[in-house]
Amino acid sequence: MKKYYLVAVLFYFCLSGCINFNPNKEKNSEDNVEDTEVVTDPNDDAAMENSNHLKFKGVPIDGKLKEFVSRMKRKNFKSLGNEDGVEILQGEFAGYKECVIYVSTLDNKDLVSQISVEFPDQDTWEYLYGDYKNLKGLLTEKYGQPSEVTEKFQEEFIEDDNERIHAVEMDMCKYETRFKTDKGEIILWIEHESTMSCFVALCYKDRINDGIIKDIEKDDL
Repeated sequence: MKKYYLVAVLFYFCLSGCINFNPNKEKNSEDNVEDTEVVTDPNDDAAMENSNHLKFKGVPIDGKLKEFVSRMKRKNFKSLGNEDGVEILQGEFAGYKECVIYVSTLDNKDLVSQISVEFPDQDTWEYLYGDYKNLKGLLTEKYGQPSEVTEKFQEEFIEDDNERIHAVEMDMCKYETRFKTDKGEIILWIEHESTMSCFVALCYKDRINDGIIKDIEKDDL
């Protein structure tokens, strides 16, 4: 698994079947299911439903880290551990198996404020762009038209898909779509870790708790 590269990137940005545009890269997810019983909690479900925070998989991006992780486990995600205060989960999201989820809290405060998703690697532009286009379409259906879209290559002349995936690997491609809602911001983009790892990433930033971050920063001035 990647060395949590997406965490650093996100700080910079401060259906029965599962979708997989590359049929040769489908993985067996049976080993990703924790051998624990999922306990339902109707009262907590009602509290989540009534929350004013931006939601991820129906779970409000709010509360203590332990509470959020517990709720995500009820959604069949499993914990992969904690790296520098960022909880790492794995599970199925938006029809994609083996997504890696990064749960971030406010600095020096046990309050969940941001969720990041790393979708499976793709090794061709066709499948990488297929993931991006599919997710962009789903987000548009749910949240409306994007507030900002940037989709371009630095090279003026890109003739084929081999050159496109190479541009991604060389950090010469910027495909990013932003959605703003009354509860927060959602950012979708194409990312790479190395020439061997290209993937689509997604970030959810809660408006209320993001505002707390800004208030803390103002207090420092």
